[in-house]
Amino acid sequence: MEHDDLPAAPGFPAVLEAALYAEDLDAAEAFYGGVLGMERIARVGDRHVFFRAGSSVVLIFNPARTREGPSNPDIPVPPHGAEGPGHLCLSAEAQGVSAWCDRLQAAGVPIEADFHWPNGARSIYFRDPADNSLEIAEPRLWFPAA
Repeated sequence: MEHDDLPAAPGFPAVLEAALYAEDLDAAEAFYGGVLGMERIARVGDRHVFFRAGSSVVLIFNPARTREGPSNPDIPVPPHGAEGPGHLCLSAEAQGVSAWCDRLQAAGVPIEADFHWPNGARSIYFRDPADNSLEIAEPRLWFPAA
């Protein structure tokens, strides 16, 4: 089937949620809730912990547990999981990127990279306790008018 043959559908205004995987949810909760200051939405034992990031949600799953399938039969989310580190980029204006750099360093979180892209946008990269690669970048990295 050609893509031109598919029915029309609206575009996506944003990413609603993104998932990363971590076996140690206590460490993940301490990092995302404490160091990154994200509001915890929910936690279900050693299966998952969810956080709010602006108008998006960051889902942290224990990969072994999510491969077992849903923990609640009334919520039939298919089994899923991933192995190895993932990547997530969080958005912050220029002053915010600088403040986050200071906060992460004060918390003992090494900054792996801190640079300006060819369009001038700044990004910093660091790791969470599960070795996921996290980035904080200015929105103009992808949206020049931002």
